[in-house]
Amino acid sequence: MSSANEAGARAKRRPLLVFLPLVLFAALAALFFVRLFAGDASRLPSALIGRQVPAFTLPGVEGLAGADGLSDADLRQGHVTILNVFASWCVPCREEHPVLSALAADPALKASGARLVGLAYKDAPANVKSFLGRLGSPYAMIGADEKGRAAIDLGVYGVPETFVIRGDGTIAYRFVGPLTEEALRQTLLPQVEKAR
Repeated sequence: MSSANEAGARAKRRPLLVFLPLVLFAALAALFFVRLFAGDASRLPSALIGRQVPAFTLPGVEGLAGADGLSDADLRQGHVTILNVFASWCVPCREEHPVLSALAADPALKASGARLVGLAYKDAPANVKSFLGRLGSPYAMIGADEKGRAAIDLGVYGVPETFVIRGDGTIAYRFVGPLTEEALRQTLLPQVEKAR
């Protein structure tokens, strides 16, 4: 009789064990969803905030007027620089382009002495030339980072990313993702002002 009771108890526990993998999967999926969608991607940590820009020298984009190249020395000229990492193949980069164009044309930015420069990340020069030829170039200078080494040294996770760099070459702020008008007004421009 006791063996019949034990068999009955085991039979009752078996359905619970069948659902255990499903419960674990649901918990992991919920954790993944929360981490992916609930967080602010622009708040990804950067070990370089407060440190000097890593050394780099990038050639210009061949065939693109005004794109003579970019180096870390260009970011140590005594004025705030906004460094935008972009690529022609990046859809969010296309979405943020009008915001960058408006920023570059803003008289207040020019009056502050700040400037916008670009770093073309893992992109063929012909594609960058075509992209900026169609949409216009908001950048005062552009460096072609075809192998992505300079971006890796900056700690770039993906494109687009935008850095605010003080006049002495110190990285003051990093914004991850495409800039919107709201992010520009509420986040980036106040960081530019703080960096001055």
